[in-house]
Amino acid sequence: MIRNGMFRTISSIILWPIWFTFFFMTMIVLFFLFMIVPKPYLNFFVRPISWLYCLFAGQYLIKENEPPNPNAQPYLYMFNHESMFDQFMIAAFVPHYITAVGAIEQFRYPIWGYMMKTYGVIPIVRQELKKAINSLIKAEEALNKGISFLISPEGTRSLTGELGPFKKGPFHLAKNTGATIVPVALIGAFNAKMKNDWRLLPGKLITRFGEPIKKEEFEHLTVEKTRDLVREKIKQLKES
Repeated sequence: MIRNGMFRTISSIILWPIWFTFFFMTMIVLFFLFMIVPKPYLNFFVRPISWLYCLFAGQYLIKENEPPNPNAQPYLYMFNHESMFDQFMIAAFVPHYITAVGAIEQFRYPIWGYMMKTYGVIPIVRQELKKAINSLIKAEEALNKGISFLISPEGTRSLTGELGPFKKGPFHLAKNTGATIVPVALIGAFNAKMKNDWRLLPGKLITRFGEPIKKEEFEHLTVEKTRDLVREKIKQLKES
């Protein structure tokens, strides 16, 4: 344990300066790209940059199974939320424009907040039900226009690495729009960067895509049963 902790600390002292240097460099480049490149084409830049965000933090990305056909959008990519790497692990492999619902706190960072807003990320205030519902309504409008979303049914990062309880909001979204749900299991992210630990642990991160769940498979189910179905799918993917 002591040796592992020391390795994590030394690795972090080396990796964080490299990561932040690359992060700020890409923020400058993306700042201008986001102003001139139409949203549907931003994915061509976001994919390799997401992969490099993981690499410069000492993480090697691995994809298991193929993401769904881009021509059958919109999709709701639902995943287990473990780390700061989660969105990069998915964005690195999804072959089309995809946005997300993000915590309002992230929008308060000057450059990062601007980037999220410009990219189409919808802020959500998790502690206030009425505002959270308004955010989901905006996401619903975007889905009805054919825009795919990343969303974590847990709502917050796991403190233990275990799959937490799922909130019902994302499943109201799925049922109201008929969007195909894509379960995704993220493996290795929790150990790579725990929520309350500044240190990184170099290793491999696995993004495991599950079979898409089309609306015909859940339109007759209640929101609660749809939630339980998706949670079980992600749990099985994570453990397989």
